[in-house]
Amino acid sequence: MNKKYLRDIQSEYDDRNLPINKVGVKDISYPVVVLDRADGIQHTVARVNMYVNLPHQFRGTHMSRFIEILNKHRNGISTLNIRKILKDMLDELDSGQAHFEIVFPYFITKSAPVSKEQAKMEYTCVLSASSENDYYTLEVRVPVLSLCPCSKEISAYGAHNQRSILSVKIQAEEKIWIEDIISVAEKSASSDIYSILKREDEKFITEKSYENPVFVEDIVRNAAVSLQEMDGILWFSVESENMESIHNHSAYAQIEMDLRAKNQNKNTKENR
Repeated sequence: MNKKYLRDIQSEYDDRNLPINKVGVKDISYPVVVLDRADGIQHTVARVNMYVNLPHQFRGTHMSRFIEILNKHRNGISTLNIRKILKDMLDELDSGQAHFEIVFPYFITKSAPVSKEQAKMEYTCVLSASSENDYYTLEVRVPVLSLCPCSKEISAYGAHNQRSILSVKIQAEEKIWIEDIISVAEKSASSDIYSILKREDEKFITEKSYENPVFVEDIVRNAAVSLQEMDGILWFSVESENMESIHNHSAYAQIEMDLRAKNQNKNTKENR
C-alpha cells in the first residue's frame, strides 16, 4: 500500500483543548555507550525515557520517531551529544519541548585497600536533560559504609554500622566525570565499599570506619562541602539513606544548594 494513502490518526485535530506536558516512550532497554575516564568509553545497557510536549490541537504524537532518533545515536550517548538528541526530538516531532533521560549501571574497576584484589564495582547513574535549559542533570547512587558516633561513644567495645546509599545529583553546563562524583561520595562516609575483600581488607575497613564515625547528617554535609568546591556545578542535591542495623528504620538526610549566584559573583570578581 502506498504510504500517502495511510491515514495519519495522530495528526488529526483534537477538540478537547488540553495540551499534554509530556508524551513519549518510557523504559526502553537499550545498549548505550557512555564516557569513561579510565578507558575512554564504556558499553552498558540503559533504561531510556523520551518525552515531548503535545499542543492541544493534536490527537497524538508519533511514537516510532522516538526510536528512530535513539537509533541515530546508538554509537554513543553522553553529555557531549545529549543536546543534539533533544534538538532531533524537537525537529522530528515538531514540538516545543523535549526531555531525555537514561538510567544505567556504571562500572569501575576497584582495588581492595590492602590485598589490591581487583573487581568491578557497580554504581547506578541517571543522566537527564531538557530542551528548556542549557544544563544537564547527573545523579549517581553510591553505596558506602557509616559507623555511628553515638554507638562508639557509649559502648564499652564495638559500634553498630550501616550500609548507606548516598545519592548525589548535580546540574552542570560542562562535563563532570562520574568518577569525581563517586569519589566525593565515598570520602564523605566512614568507608567506601568494595566488590571483593580478603581478610586483611576486612580488618582495614573495620578499623578505618571505627576511626571515622559519621552520622547521616555528617555524610551529607561532608559531601556538600566538597561539591561546593568543584568547578562547573550549578546546583546539587545530596541525600543519604542509612539502612540501620539495630533499628527497624532507615536514617535519612538531604541538602540542596543552588550555586549559580556564587559562580556569578566569582566570575564578576575575576573579570574586574
